[in-house]
Amino acid sequence: MNQTFNYYLITDPKYYTNDKNIFKKKLEDVLTNKKVDMVCFRDKVSSNYEELANIFINTCKRFNLKQIILNGNLELAIKLNCSIHLTSQQFDKIKIAKEKNLYTIISCHNEEDIQKAIQEKADAITYSPIFPTPNKGEPKGVKVLENIQKKYNIKIVALGGIIDDLQIKQIQDCQVFGFASIRYFV
Repeated sequence: MNQTFNYYLITDPKYYTNDKNIFKKKLEDVLTNKKVDMVCFRDKVSSNYEELANIFINTCKRFNLKQIILNGNLELAIKLNCSIHLTSQQFDKIKIAKEKNLYTIISCHNEEDIQKAIQEKADAITYSPIFPTPNKGEPKGVKVLENIQKKYNIKIVALGGIIDDLQIKQIQDCQVFGFASIRYFV
């Protein structure tokens, strides 16, 4: 698969807050100062999720990103007409997302997940964790990532513990679609 290598930013209220003005400013700063191709709004704690999602989408549109994505909330992604990043517990929602013509990424942690994602026709997957990440289990490493890339015909985004340019270079050498990170971008 010869393809462009994508930088996939994932937000987290720990770094971006749920204050709408601070959130917007921090997001604009990152989008201005870092290479970003794809961006995902991920927030599992804020009570003003939909308000922040709207700010997120409108801000990202101004930066002409390839994919503007919501994490886990398929109904809102449909309502706001943006892409969706489904969790590893949402394989049953791939079909609905595809019927609504949404670009669909799903989180995968093993080969069984990857096979399901391909069968359900997801556009891409995240595969994780690649490097040590707090509370995310044993890292798979770049050798496993490289083998997975060679074995499966789906766009693979490496995820987990990616915080520096050396790790990004190692991932890029695996010929995957890209990498996703929260901490690399803050």
